Amino acid sequence: MKTSPPFLYGTAWKEASTAECVGNALRAGFRGIDTANQRKHYFEVGVGEAISEWISAGLGKRQDLFLQTKFTSIDGQDHRLPYDSLAPYSKQVEQSFATSLEHLGTDYIDSYVLHGPTSRNGVNEGDLEIWRAMEVIAESDRTRFLGLSNVSLDQLETFYREAKIKPKFVQNRCFARTGWDREIRKFCQSKKITYQGFSLLTANPPVVAHPEFRGIAERTECTPAQVIFAFARQVGMLPLTGTTDPVHMREDLESVRRCPLTEADVSWIESILL
Repeated sequence: MKTSPPFLYGTAWKEASTAECVGNALRAGFRGIDTANQRKHYFEVGVGEAISEWISAGLGKRQDLFLQTKFTSIDGQDHRLPYDSLAPYSKQVEQSFATSLEHLGTDYIDSYVLHGPTSRNGVNEGDLEIWRAMEVIAESDRTRFLGLSNVSLDQLETFYREAKIKPKFVQNRCFARTGWDREIRKFCQSKKITYQGFSLLTANPPVVAHPEFRGIAERTECTPAQVIFAFARQVGMLPLTGTTDPVHMREDLESVRRCPLTEADVSWIESILL
């Protein structure tokens, strides 16, 4: 069974340029695409348009791609809801998933992610009802894997304990000041969950600006972004990039194979709390 590629292209905040950016990412070599059925921050239809054009041009097939999308609860949406706000959570999940399939022009999703619990603190019965509805989708083979996003350690532990189908992925904004989400990464490693890190660059400008970090980039002849992404891979993360620049897309992908970091480099980056 296909798991995931070594890099994901994130499609948030692209709006009208979504199709163009995703098309450029596919042509650059990305085969993992992350999106969400949340019109507030994503344009899922644009993702589908780019994929359709890429396939129609004979550049690849659906099975070559790893597509990940998300269910977003009402608190994370604006007025452009992909489901009936008065329907039970189970129905909201089913409606959101069905429209994601339509938007993306596919009959299955590789990874279906809960965009976040309905509250910042704890996990309530509504969250578990949403997860159970996602499990129904997984049991019907319409998605390969389930995942969680924007979760704290205690929330992740609760979901993992209560879930019949355990999460395969956890996607969080990753800050150096928390040891790059060290405690959650440790839990994920212990449960064979793949940790997806996003905002690795934008959440950590003090690290990128640090003289020692710049020295690592100069010595390895890599861009600062390549160093961050190479570091992420070496500590077991699946990184996301959301760059809109085709040149940076290719550079980011190249970090998987051409940015050699020493154990000392990795240790320094992982331990810096800025």
